[in-house]
Amino acid sequence: MPTVRYFAAAQDAAGVEEETTEADTVGALRVALIHAHPALAGILDRCALLVDGVRADDGFALAGAGTVDVLPPFAGG
Repeated sequence: MPTVRYFAAAQDAAGVEEETTEADTVGALRVALIHAHPALAGILDRCALLVDGVRADDGFALAGAGTVDVLPPFAGG
């Protein structure tokens, strides 16, 4: 069960800095996060999700993952 950490606008939309969530894949995690925090619906599709520091697509398996960072696009770099 990975710890999901939110940054910048994603943190504002989720209303928390981090939480623990169960999901089998990154895609399933996206669905679960939007269900738990509807305000993420407008931003999550533009966010990069890093699993233990590596950018991951929706099919990426989360078995054994420690952290998932939700990073919205940042201006200036």
